[in-house]
Amino acid sequence: MEPGGDKQTRPVRPGEELPVETLEPWLRARLPDLPDGPLEVEQFPGGHSNLTYLLRIANREMVLRRPPFGSKVKTAHDMGRELRVLSHLQGHYSKVPRTLAGSDDPAVIGAPFYVMERIHGVILREPTAATAPAGLDLSPEAMRRVSEAAVDGLAELHSVDYRAAGLGDFGRPEGYLERQVAGWRQRWEGSRTDEVPDIETAAAWLSTHPPPGRPLAESALVHNDYKYDNLVFAPDLSGIVAVLDWEMSTLGDPVLDLATSLGYWIDPDDDPALRMIPSGPTTLPGSLRRAEVVERYARLTGRDVSDVPFGYVFGLFKIAVIAQQIYYRFKQGLTKDPRFAAMLPAVRLLGRTAVVSIEKGRIDRLGF
Repeated sequence: MEPGGDKQTRPVRPGEELPVETLEPWLRARLPDLPDGPLEVEQFPGGHSNLTYLLRIANREMVLRRPPFGSKVKTAHDMGRELRVLSHLQGHYSKVPRTLAGSDDPAVIGAPFYVMERIHGVILREPTAATAPAGLDLSPEAMRRVSEAAVDGLAELHSVDYRAAGLGDFGRPEGYLERQVAGWRQRWEGSRTDEVPDIETAAAWLSTHPPPGRPLAESALVHNDYKYDNLVFAPDLSGIVAVLDWEMSTLGDPVLDLATSLGYWIDPDDDPALRMIPSGPTTLPGSLRRAEVVERYARLTGRDVSDVPFGYVFGLFKIAVIAQQIYYRFKQGLTKDPRFAAMLPAVRLLGRTAVVSIEKGRIDRLGF
């Protein structure tokens, strides 16, 4: 778990440095109010996809986002798309950072990127209280409030009037579910390194058991990666102040967005090995369980959630594919991040969990 402040950042990992000599003049040309002083760069170590850096000039702090080195899936790391959604949501959804500038010119840093304001707060990354900052209340009562706030935040996001925000053409809700399943199956095929039979079983089941389509009128702006380590809470955990990492956002099925997020929501009686997934503190006493998350969302939104079991299996499959893509980059020598060596066991475990969920026909009580 990370409190606000410099403890959130680390020195930049070898091989992931930014070219300060071209970045600094680019920034100063677009942000003339920057103070005097050298540009200092650190890295946010969390996250496994796009790379996030802290830029500091004197007392001015900014955050830069760029795609990972060596990624094969450019559409999953579209900086222009992420910049667009954040910019358009200003004034329509309060829980997004303010964007400052962006570029798709590789001459600046070697890849597309954008820069935004830094939001200070607490990101609840770890699944236990052992590393919590001193004084942070993680009592059962507090965790109940925090987990409820997480659900409420997703319901609020799905209520955004995306047309009024100028995002009416941000995605194609027609055929959304079918494209999602087909697209993630294609990504699996493109990054496979080892045989994982459970993943193949889950992929086949998803293709042959789609639920009835949701009416297009119920389409919403969906985040597609809504989880604790993409949420910034106020320092006292009183609520969410920002939602981060919009790289996969689009227009689509809000209940599928809810259901896929449950892939990161670990229940206390799940296989303990699942806690290697960046789930946040969902297993702490007081936290809502997956079934309670669904019940609360249904009460808040009035939406039919009967197809959540399908979405949960899809969420596990999608997380497994993301992990596999990361492992592929590691195996190819395209990244030296040592965390990525352990991705293949995670892929296997996620596949097994998906198959158990299919066999039992539910999203909870899956211990095996």
